[in-house]
Amino acid sequence: MGKVILMYPNCRWVDGWENKTIWNLHPYNLGVLSATLEDSFDTGIFDANIDNISKDDFYDFLKRENPDIVGISVLTNEYGESGLIGARIAKLANPNIKTIIGGVHATSNPESIITDSSVDYVVLGEGEYVLKDLCNHILHKKSIPSKGVVFKNINGEVVNTGMSNFIENLDALPLPSYDKVDFMKYATSVQRESVDRPRAMPYANILTSRGCPYQCCFCEAGKISGKKPRLRSIENVIGEIEWLKEKYHINALIFDDDNLVIDKNRAKGLFKKMIQRKLNLKWNAIAMAAYKLDDEIIGLMKESGCEYVDIAIESGVKRVLHDIIHKPLDLDKAKNVSKSLMDAGIDLAANFIVGFPGETWEEIRQTIKFAEELNADYTKIFIATPLPNTELYEIAKKGGYLRKGFNFNKHLWSDGWIETEEFRPQDLKILRAYEWDRLNFSNSAKREKIADMMGITEDRLNEIRKETLNRANP
Repeated sequence: MGKVILMYPNCRWVDGWENKTIWNLHPYNLGVLSATLEDSFDTGIFDANIDNISKDDFYDFLKRENPDIVGISVLTNEYGESGLIGARIAKLANPNIKTIIGGVHATSNPESIITDSSVDYVVLGEGEYVLKDLCNHILHKKSIPSKGVVFKNINGEVVNTGMSNFIENLDALPLPSYDKVDFMKYATSVQRESVDRPRAMPYANILTSRGCPYQCCFCEAGKISGKKPRLRSIENVIGEIEWLKEKYHINALIFDDDNLVIDKNRAKGLFKKMIQRKLNLKWNAIAMAAYKLDDEIIGLMKESGCEYVDIAIESGVKRVLHDIIHKPLDLDKAKNVSKSLMDAGIDLAANFIVGFPGETWEEIRQTIKFAEELNADYTKIFIATPLPNTELYEIAKKGGYLRKGFNFNKHLWSDGWIETEEFRPQDLKILRAYEWDRLNFSNSAKREKIADMMGITEDRLNEIRKETLNRANP
């Protein structure tokens, strides 16, 4: 039958992890992958990250389990090395183990992975069906998938079969195999101290759609999940939620969609169904397009249990939004929607990005001013980061704006790697930290509100503020 272990590597295996964000990932992705495999293979899930498993302990686990295949999922480029370390440990435990790396990092930057001698295959894009075909190739000598795999042939040449087909019928995917993990460990602990945290426990993450039709210059979503939105049916989504309530007694949900309200009618139908079924869950959405919201949707969101949303505004300057970022957002609409959300009693975070090639320092200051005027419950400020396979990267590379030493696999999203005649990375790093602090913590009411949103004490909030400023300006 063959044994397949799917795993998240430990971010702490990477040098310098102390200065990075540690992502304790929900097992949703590995759970769905495992569920697609388990009718044909003996599968297991191993999360080295949430338990802070050492490299030695992972080695011992592999010696005991002796799998045929180890599939490794890595989310971000800055932790790409952790996946390679996991593959090297697998080969040390048994050189006959076949190693596969997938996930966002693998899809966006496969060339940096397959050149490592410990990696046998890289899976691109959505892996549920590709991975099963690949495991059948490895263990049962069936033909290799014609799309979605990068590997080295017998002559050591890299073969890329191209991006995998995006899965059209998401309803056909199975429920995640949470029986392969201690699910309550995830459901009763927060990923990190953040306003994005679930508003009740136990909780679960859920993905109801894939794909984004918009082409923001900095975003990898089109590459990772496609430009054509694919939506699970309302009944299919409600079925998973009711399963989570019945089996795991969840009290809260986090929607992980790139844009939960991409189809307004479908979104209204989903929220109405949640109300009709009396699901009584507190829910968050970590990505919400302001230009898709209206008073009716906001009312249904609140009635169905919405406690918090994160909207992406990006810039407070129309020229930057439309000519550089390519985001179809009207700034007056963003202000009105933000007010409606907060008036409805929904906690609001607003995202902004500064430091694009072609953006002036005055426009960066205008974005900060707009964020101040918007006065969301919480303001996030990011530095434009040239991720692989994005328009932003191509512009930065062609224009000579990439800072010396830039490396997809080692850069920090918070450091800034673009330098123009208008700004230096360190300028942005200091501006970002100090304006974040000023906008969010300028009075006692805001400090109290944000501490409550994060689920921490104000003393701990002050510690986080100091840590952030010290990292930006040691």
